[in-house]
Amino acid sequence: MSITEVEQQQMLIGGSWVGAGSGDTFERTDPWTGEVASRAAAASRDDARAAADAAAAAFPDWAATPPSERRKLLQAASALLLERAPDVAAIITAETGGTFGFGMFNCSLAAGMLSEAAAQTTAVTGEVIPSDVPGLTAMGVRQPAGVVLGIAPWNAPIILGTRAVATPLAYGNTVVLKASEMCPRTHGEIARVLVDAGLPDGVVNFVTHTREAAGDVVDELIAHPAVRRVNFTGSTKVGRLVAENCGRHLKRVLLELGGKAPLIVLADADLDEAVAAAKFGAFMHQGQICMSTERIVADRSVAADVASQLGEKAAALKMGDPRDPSTEIGPMVNADAVERVGGLVEDARSRGAEVVVGGEADGPCYKPTVLAGVTPEMRIYHEESFGPVVGIVPVDGPDEAVRVANDTEYGLAAAVFGDDVPTALDLARQIESGICHVNGSTLHDEPQMPFGGVKASGFGRFGGKAAIEEFTELRWITVQHGSRHYPI
Repeated sequence: MSITEVEQQQMLIGGSWVGAGSGDTFERTDPWTGEVASRAAAASRDDARAAADAAAAAFPDWAATPPSERRKLLQAASALLLERAPDVAAIITAETGGTFGFGMFNCSLAAGMLSEAAAQTTAVTGEVIPSDVPGLTAMGVRQPAGVVLGIAPWNAPIILGTRAVATPLAYGNTVVLKASEMCPRTHGEIARVLVDAGLPDGVVNFVTHTREAAGDVVDELIAHPAVRRVNFTGSTKVGRLVAENCGRHLKRVLLELGGKAPLIVLADADLDEAVAAAKFGAFMHQGQICMSTERIVADRSVAADVASQLGEKAAALKMGDPRDPSTEIGPMVNADAVERVGGLVEDARSRGAEVVVGGEADGPCYKPTVLAGVTPEMRIYHEESFGPVVGIVPVDGPDEAVRVANDTEYGLAAAVFGDDVPTALDLARQIESGICHVNGSTLHDEPQMPFGGVKASGFGRFGGKAAIEEFTELRWITVQHGSRHYPI
């Protein structure tokens, strides 16, 4: 059966797969072929409200479910996702243009996130806090927060969609996963895995919508009184709107937003290792990852060598059909993305940057591009390209390297390459980012690690025990033993 013959991607509300109340649908086209990749239900405010209502109704029983049972169900979901990985990867390719290998990686890491979430079910602990009141036992107790709204993007769809709901479920919350209109069928596979693994009706709910309805659907979900936590992964522009909306309703929100990740190459760095990390970090999934290496801040003594070596490696990357197992660079997500990246490159070229390699579109793809001599006057110095483009900024010494690395509104991922690890580690501590790797790529994630950014890259942390703070409510509970004296 071809991708265009699949049945409509429905929404999951209260344990039932349903269409939109209006009966409306929308389509998503394949970035490589231009054919219809999926059709999905087009939710309205009423559908969004119904999903939140269902999650609210399921919350008391799920919150009371023993952690061992939640663990078993999440482990089953992890195994099921791995089993279905080849089929899910094919859907990722059809909807987003990601290579098959990237789709398989999505499934592998997301399965790890579900396994880590399973382990987290018994990680929620409390404490006894000393009290000055005689006979008073005071406790800090963490409890599930309620309904969690997860808003996931298209670019690493299974990873980020799974991350939006896995630990909230582990801690006893119920969830509403709001899909990206760019990949409704892909995100639907996450909901399908969870319900097929045995999660009870209403614990997981799933909503799809058109681009035009996004504002209404999100507004309805955030405003719903049962929704107590919101997490959003996506652009800084949209993240600000989500945060403002949450602020109006006094809803706590976790934001993982855009990035402009710097990779510092010091004079004593192993250039082979630095260039290999830069190639992976800049061009994996066409640079459409929040942690992608956007800037190489290279000591002037090695900047030319970095440009030359990286240019050779970029030119050798195979670009083409994402269904071909040998393809390393597939299409951009849509024509607008190709145009945006091209505009940034042309601006840099017109202001004196050297195009070492690439610098032009090829149909729905954009050739891997290395720009040398990038300066602050160029848009690409400041703006997130979210494409297969990396700029090299030459600097004089470590102090200037740190200054340039921090010369951005963003602060998600960063890297420092240098032979003298204490020096490199000292620079890493000075970089304003939530994540920094010494002698490793900016592009790295593991389920158990605290993941998130600072500045315009957002706030809050996914991953491991850090997520406990985000998705549970800390309560102060006391028990008085014996009589207590009161002043009046």
